[in-house]
Amino acid sequence: MGIVAPNVITPGHGRRPAEMHNTAINVQNRVLSVVRSVLQQNAISADVHPESRLVDIGLSSMGMVELMLKVEAEFDLILPQFEITPENFRSVKAMERMILNQLGSGSG
Repeated sequence: MGIVAPNVITPGHGRRPAEMHNTAINVQNRVLSVVRSVLQQNAISADVHPESRLVDIGLSSMGMVELMLKVEAEFDLILPQFEITPENFRSVKAMERMILNQLGSGSG
């Protein structure tokens, strides 16, 4: 009989660090794509990075609502009211954290 590795519980609902990193990169890329789509629909041409402040790029409050709806559709989520804050929609990185949190809480 070979050596059996013990079950190790890690943050992220049992995912390995590499899997968690890949999930985060996937979420970030999808959020970037949604943000770029909303900017294009609002005739805003800007270079968007994970730390870009969306309000500084020129996204209006209506654009933010559109972004929230598209994020919900992209990730098949219904965001709880308490998550719909300016802080969570400040940047791609902030949205990524919020989405990862929602995806994690929904899978456990």
